[in-house]
Amino acid sequence: MAAPNQDDVKRYNKTKLIVSLAGMVLSFTLILSILISGYTFRIERFAFSYTSSPYLALIIFTAVLGLINGIISFPLGFYSGYILEHKYHLSNQSLRQWLWESAKGFLVSIPIILPLLLIFYFFIVSFELYWWLPLGMVLFIFSIGLSRIAPILILPLFYKLTPLDHSTLKEKILALTKSTTMYVEGIYTFNLSKTTKKANAAFTGIGKSKRILLGDTLMENFSEDEIEIVFAHELGHYSHGHIWKGILVGTISIFLGLFLTAQAYHFSLAWFGFTSPSQISALPLLTVWLGVYSLITSPVSNILSRKHEFEADRYAIKCTNNKPAFASTMQKLASMNMADTSPHPLIEFLFYSHPSIEKRIRAAENC
Repeated sequence: MAAPNQDDVKRYNKTKLIVSLAGMVLSFTLILSILISGYTFRIERFAFSYTSSPYLALIIFTAVLGLINGIISFPLGFYSGYILEHKYHLSNQSLRQWLWESAKGFLVSIPIILPLLLIFYFFIVSFELYWWLPLGMVLFIFSIGLSRIAPILILPLFYKLTPLDHSTLKEKILALTKSTTMYVEGIYTFNLSKTTKKANAAFTGIGKSKRILLGDTLMENFSEDEIEIVFAHELGHYSHGHIWKGILVGTISIFLGLFLTAQAYHFSLAWFGFTSPSQISALPLLTVWLGVYSLITSPVSNILSRKHEFEADRYAIKCTNNKPAFASTMQKLASMNMADTSPHPLIEFLFYSHPSIEKRIRAAENC
């Protein structure tokens, strides 16, 4: 496997980051602009011209805003997701396939987001200043349920999952699980190559829906020892309780975020001429405050995520006692995914959910 040119790697990652930040700034600017201009009042009147139901009006209002944002943000998404990936020879998708996968993702999100939107509006109408508390409870229950059903109902809509056949690799993987209390419903490969040349693996689901997923690109390009390392890393996440810790921290973050943004939202309503927190035209203001909260807390979440990755790495090395395989695995993953092995420390701190490859290899050598 030929290593990519490091100048290309730097350019690729820099461009991805710039486009991502530009998309965030664009969406934030759009919402703020329609608030300042009073355009949300016009969209609200448009929605109520078709219905007297505030819930149906909310759906129309959200659809119009979503359409505007989608049209404006599409060029950046297309460049980042299709043009850039093809420029660096990472994508296996035709234009038609990329458009279909994007559309499919949008269609799948509708039955997930729509009920949450209506529940949220019911709470803000019914509980006014305290709407954040029941909404936080619903989001907690919803996140647990989604984690349970996603591997069974959602993932197969995008990828074909194939049970790992009886092989020495499967025996190695099952041997690793015997040292834990972990029950896995199945170990699967999935056709990641239908979209990308990148390699990936994941531990997904909770309860009886737990699954280990190994991308076919991983299976084709990595040795059994290296795949064993990848699995042991995912097993490390389970053994350290990272999924439940993530749910717990995420729940605390959700409740805190909803509480703080609720206070900011109610305090700032009058700035834009709104008179009620349940006024449909005011709701984009809430997304502004949620965006600010997310911007502030994301680096903190990334710190915790990187800590979990180091812990899972140490677990993998302890289980397999194979530091050379770990190092070669990290190097191959970096090569196939065009990952920047040594990003600027500030960039890593702010935006990376995983430690840099160089740091992971260096930490492994000191285990």
